[in-house]
Amino acid sequence: MIAAAALVAAAGTASAEGVGIKKIGLAVPNLQADFFNQIKLGVEGYAGKLGIEVIVVDAKNDTATQVSQVQDLLTQGIDAFIYIPAGAAAAAVPTRLARAEGIPVINVDREPEGAPGDTVIYGENVLSAYQVCDHIIGLAEGKGKMVVIHGQKGTTPEVQRFEGCKMAIDENPGVELVAQQWSQQWSPDEGFQIAQNMLQANPDISIIFGQADGLAMGAAKAVEVAGLADQIVVGGYDGDGAALESLVACDTPFIVTATQSTQAMGVLAVNSAIAVANDASVPARQIPNAVLTTCDDAAKFVEKHP
Repeated sequence: MIAAAALVAAAGTASAEGVGIKKIGLAVPNLQADFFNQIKLGVEGYAGKLGIEVIVVDAKNDTATQVSQVQDLLTQGIDAFIYIPAGAAAAAVPTRLARAEGIPVINVDREPEGAPGDTVIYGENVLSAYQVCDHIIGLAEGKGKMVVIHGQKGTTPEVQRFEGCKMAIDENPGVELVAQQWSQQWSPDEGFQIAQNMLQANPDISIIFGQADGLAMGAAKAVEVAGLADQIVVGGYDGDGAALESLVACDTPFIVTATQSTQAMGVLAVNSAIAVANDASVPARQIPNAVLTTCDDAAKFVEKHP
């Protein structure tokens, strides 16, 4: 296997000609989300150093919009396609469109069912979600009523993060999973509204897992509004900037997340695109670790996000 980074080094110059590609298309679900924006920054910053142009399209969480945007990208002479599906529905279409044009496809965060790209890059969702849920269950002394606020149904992180969390729940017979609800945009507003409804139905909840930091922070706000901050612990996922700053302050029920190496994922995506374009092999899946992050160690990630 030829490493993508080695190809860049072998080129001996920070130029698009040196690495074999000049233009990358990057399709993201929603740049209002810090997680996707961090990946974009990683792609743009690294590609810029290599002299590669990056064209970014933002679907604003609409799959039909994303398909249309990708169709347009393919008319602009891109040499590689970095793709984060906007949802599970129609997620395979952009991959198939790009492959039909012979363009390398690098999937990030989410893997379209039935239409894999040349590689997929996503955080290690199962173990790290297990760690988050194990942590909040431990703080609740291994017992109590628990709820889960899911991300977008059927997406890779939604499925895998529940798998990991459920492992922790199953290890603790004193924990009762009393409610689950799916969100559409992984957003703080959804987390707040969903958590409010859950708290009304189950006022004796003691544990909440939000599958993204936006959901978790929204849920924590709902807990505070309900006057239950001393009763409930909230865990999240991703290590978004605002979430990490909240953990540094450590003044809400939101007390743990799993910090993903989002900018490093962007760099890895560019290196993988270069490798595929140069006919080098890349692993089918590339899975950077996410790091359990609490109030005690969030500051280092605020200072320098991985």
